[in-house]
Amino acid sequence: MPIGTSAETTLDATDPTPVAPPEEKSVCRLHLREMSLWGSSVASDGLLQTRLRIASLCLFAGFALFLLWQTVSLSEQNEPLHIVPYLAHVGCTVLLGTMGYLLYRPCVWQHKFLRLFEVLTFLTPTAYFAMLQVLQTEEMLQETQHLPTLPARWALIAFTYAMFIPNHWRRALVVLGTILLTPLVVLVCMIVLDSHIRAAAMVDMTLTETALQVSLALGVAVVGVRTINALRQEVFAAKRMGQYRLLKLLGSGGMGDVFLAEHDLLKRPCAVKTIHPAKAGDPRVLARFEREVQATARLSHWNTINIFDYGRADDGTFYYVMEFLPGKNLMQLVEEHGPLPPGRAIHLIHQACDGLREAHKVGLIHRDIKPANVFAAEVGGLHDVAKLLDFGLAKPLSTLQNESLTQEGAITGSPLFMSPEQASGELELDARSDVYSMGAVLFYILTGRAPFSYDKPLKILAAHIHEQPPGLRQFRPELDPELESVVLRCLAKVPAERFQSAEDLGEALSACRDANTWDWQQAETWWQREGKAGMVAEVKEELQTSA
Repeated sequence: MPIGTSAETTLDATDPTPVAPPEEKSVCRLHLREMSLWGSSVASDGLLQTRLRIASLCLFAGFALFLLWQTVSLSEQNEPLHIVPYLAHVGCTVLLGTMGYLLYRPCVWQHKFLRLFEVLTFLTPTAYFAMLQVLQTEEMLQETQHLPTLPARWALIAFTYAMFIPNHWRRALVVLGTILLTPLVVLVCMIVLDSHIRAAAMVDMTLTETALQVSLALGVAVVGVRTINALRQEVFAAKRMGQYRLLKLLGSGGMGDVFLAEHDLLKRPCAVKTIHPAKAGDPRVLARFEREVQATARLSHWNTINIFDYGRADDGTFYYVMEFLPGKNLMQLVEEHGPLPPGRAIHLIHQACDGLREAHKVGLIHRDIKPANVFAAEVGGLHDVAKLLDFGLAKPLSTLQNESLTQEGAITGSPLFMSPEQASGELELDARSDVYSMGAVLFYILTGRAPFSYDKPLKILAAHIHEQPPGLRQFRPELDPELESVVLRCLAKVPAERFQSAEDLGEALSACRDANTWDWQQAETWWQREGKAGMVAEVKEELQTSA
């Protein structure tokens, strides 16, 4: 995450997390997407899920009500049942109810699945209404020799979409156009294929009337989407937290939202993390939130995220303020660009080890080192500055030695990158546990996969405890054997066989063949090629413009 706040990852029943390997993502598994100012907003996914849930349940209620009315009226009037449209009505009702149920469950869906739900929620009723239009046109033509006018149900589904679904107006134009142009396309097809309908349409001017109605509804709906979206952005811009003006919602993690913000007087870009209101009453969440602030604030190393402020707003919202870091975390880099060059991997992890060394010297064990918690940022005009993030699980050694994990009912950490002693629940965690996790991160960014990539968390934990990791050159034969040896030593099952400190690991990486093959200039060139160089200056310019 660009602002140093990764989502919490535990094996706690009260806080489920994704444990599938990056290349295997299940459909309904909690997935806390990493945040990026320059990518799609994660918080918008949360809003989209909420709005889709409301829209699908509202449409479900409407379809269910009319299905009940249709069933009762048919039984009372002894009218013949049109089996195809009736079954289609039942199918739409069941589908909308299923969508509402899935979106109501305590599961954060990935963006691609939310967009699939969006299509099913709105285009399925559209297809059903198109079928009704064909049947009702034929029936009315036989009875009255006239064609029906455009039913209100088309405008209803379009305005439901415009009102509930957060969207950019261009995308809304595509979806709303698909919905509202459907009755016009159906009518044109019927006119072309049926001479009786063609004659009736010429008399009634139905085609012209339908085109005008569709155009008006589409224009109003798209303008409504644009207006609602602009108002939502203004609300975010007007929101304040203490002395900080919240300008843009960057994303959401396990505990709360993160905003791009600006201090009233200093005019400095920063990131503000808040606790979700629903979790603000949980003393364990508040304790972790406060622990993250206090642990990180004790550290001053260049390669650790800086904390500026901490407090509680007038409305009771807890928040803390940290430096704003444009860039990408290591998981994003690998997912988007594949395994990193060895020199770049060494360059980044060596810096992370420097930051970790300070934490260990003051007695803090991170306990949640993973690719998403090591960030490649632009700081001070330099690119690929590694920042160690998320000390929410960090605890002093004295606390760890007296802590009872069974009291919390959880093993904290990220299963894919967890040390054997952490996976087994042993209490004697020390700096060497973080060294193991750092080795697992190195394995991931060099090969594109975690050391153990099973699909079930317990299998992964058991593998960390009992299985030997595969060799890195099995996946990348060109890697330096010495670098492979360094990574595998980090992943030794017995802590005494690993590097004994982050400093030792950093020195071993510096001695590898590829240690000096990546530098600040190469990093800047790479980010320029990606179009992301100079991000800090762009953000400052944006803040000045918004002011």
